Amino acid sequence: RAVPAAQNVELFAWLKALYPIWTGLTPEMLHVSALVAMAELMLSGCTTSSDHLYLYPNGGRLDDTIAAARAIGLRFHACRGAMSVGESAGGLPPDVLTETEDAILRDTRRVIESFHDTARFAMLRIAVAPCSPFSVSRDLMRESAAIAQSYGVGLHTHLAENDNDVAYSRERFGCTPAEYAEQLGWTGPHVWHAHCVKLDADGIELFARSGTGVAHCPTSNMRLASGIAPVRAMLDAGVPVGLGVDGSASNDSSHLVAEARQAMLLQRVESGPEALSAREALTLATRGGARVLGRDDIGELAAGKAADVVAFDLNDIGFSGGLHDPLAALVFCAPVRANLSVINGRIIVRDGELQTVDLPPIVERHRELARQLVSRV
Repeated sequence: RAVPAAQNVELFAWLKALYPIWTGLTPEMLHVSALVAMAELMLSGCTTSSDHLYLYPNGGRLDDTIAAARAIGLRFHACRGAMSVGESAGGLPPDVLTETEDAILRDTRRVIESFHDTARFAMLRIAVAPCSPFSVSRDLMRESAAIAQSYGVGLHTHLAENDNDVAYSRERFGCTPAEYAEQLGWTGPHVWHAHCVKLDADGIELFARSGTGVAHCPTSNMRLASGIAPVRAMLDAGVPVGLGVDGSASNDSSHLVAEARQAMLLQRVESGPEALSAREALTLATRGGARVLGRDDIGELAAGKAADVVAFDLNDIGFSGGLHDPLAALVFCAPVRANLSVINGRIIVRDGELQTVDLPPIVERHRELARQLVSRV
């Protein structure tokens, strides 16, 4: 979080500042950082999350974050990310952080066959997730779509995040990011794209028609000055939209309700005070996210759905005077910890404290590892 060289830059410069740091990641760092991020999310009321891990230096594997989810009790959609086109081939990342495409596809099949659970209420599913059009080849995008289709798993990448992202697509591929996605089989109800800040009207129509989902990450988009995603237009067109906190390096926090608040407020900056209501923002955080992940068994309190229940103590000073509309107060007022969280029938948070792991030593180890990682560059 708050890495000095990455504090005041846009997306591509932000990545360039962080790539050298990320080359030092170890399996322990992946595991511990995942535990911390998941703990933050769960303490904010999140019961289900996906994570897009797309670099694996020094022996790291997706298994490291999967182990974290199992230990802490979060329902998890683990995305097997990848980067295959480095600087020497016209891509953005340094070559040392890329993998060969044969190795990527082989390990993608391994994690699907080892971990993907198709059962209703499943706590662990896998998605295929090349990092972005500017870090993988056209062939890998196509092959990834084919693998996802053959195994019946989700498909995920970053798309149309900012103007430079769109310019790269037009220059290298001769089309918009949405057109590129359509050409390569990257649309449909099993597909979701992160950000889509610069999704144009034709792209919105395509996503609505095909049921392609969007993970809206308002805090990250503001932090990197990427722009304001056209969420109101997406919702009006019928595009599935859920919320994402992106990651600690581009958000510096992981709070689901805070992200819903940011989504609501940011749309109002663009389109007026009625652009997104508090209840619509909560829908993005619940049913919206479930739909984007292709789940019809989570996201709401209803018969036949998973026993995922979250409760907030509205006696907190931050809600004082706002209880005439408690649901709106949860979004409008200062974000707080969840008081209770039940995930798949298991109590995970009680009285605002995690019940599954001893958090203080994890946080202390995370601090040590973060210092090591940043100081080596």
